[in-house]
Amino acid sequence: MSLPLGPRIARCRIRQNAGGTALLDFLVERFTYHTREAWLAALAASRVLRNGEPATGHEQLAEGDTIEYRCGDLPEPPVPHEFQIVHAEDDLLVIAKPPGLPVHPAGRYFAHTLWAFLREEGHADLHFLTRLDRETSGLLLAARTPAAAKRFQELASQGRIAKTYLAAVEGEFPETLHASGWLHRDATSTIRKKRRFSPLQPHVPGEQTAETHFACLARRQGLSLLQAELITGRTHQIRATLCSLGFPVVGDKIYGRDETWFLRFRDGTLTEDDERALRLPHQALHSWRLSSPPSTAMAQQWTCPPPADFAALFPGTT
Repeated sequence: MSLPLGPRIARCRIRQNAGGTALLDFLVERFTYHTREAWLAALAASRVLRNGEPATGHEQLAEGDTIEYRCGDLPEPPVPHEFQIVHAEDDLLVIAKPPGLPVHPAGRYFAHTLWAFLREEGHADLHFLTRLDRETSGLLLAARTPAAAKRFQELASQGRIAKTYLAAVEGEFPETLHASGWLHRDATSTIRKKRRFSPLQPHVPGEQTAETHFACLARRQGLSLLQAELITGRTHQIRATLCSLGFPVVGDKIYGRDETWFLRFRDGTLTEDDERALRLPHQALHSWRLSSPPSTAMAQQWTCPPPADFAALFPGTT
């Protein structure tokens, strides 16, 4: 039975570094799927609220402010619809998704998300336990009840949910490498969400610990196929770590060899030379294996092969 999606409303809470910024300037810089003129129109139509009240755009933001955007029916970019429920229990789903499919509603995507497609199939109130970027393919876990979500989050905090990724990277990677350090904002980048990995050093407030174990499975024509075991689970952890180590993920527009690829991709101006240099239309990062103790307390393991174009980089290996 298909379930309704409900109204499309985007919310965010203002952090300290955005305090003092004019609301309109914040919207234009933070949410680039609209032009300045489009945001002015949304403000004039009272579709942007600050702390529950219609906003004009001239307000000076303060830390803790809540911004709400009543999006309505906006056009969304096309996405692949294919996904597979690999395993289902009363309180757990294991799902395999293709590259290019967002998991959660965000930015330009609402109805074109895994969350929405699952609702169309009757799966309500899912709690995604593992997160994948839009361009990352492979397995993720979703709990069907709040109690199950809490139980699996506790297992994850105890290190009892193991996550293993495959990544194709530029360069000749060593046999093994254990990367332990910190993730922080990349102050040298023009891309707001880009992060940088630094080896262990005295802790700086705002930085997150990050630990990943890498093993090289194959090398071919200047590329390396890696297995990445997550010890911690941070946003962009594998991609940022590999970029900072000098081995960017193939096809990665943010953490690749040229971050201006992302700017042109966002604007729809990628050139044929860009596409050849990227090698793939998506980043070569794949959630390959998940293991989790189910309700019976007996360990289970699930695997999922990488996309065909990823596998073709290393014939006979994946």
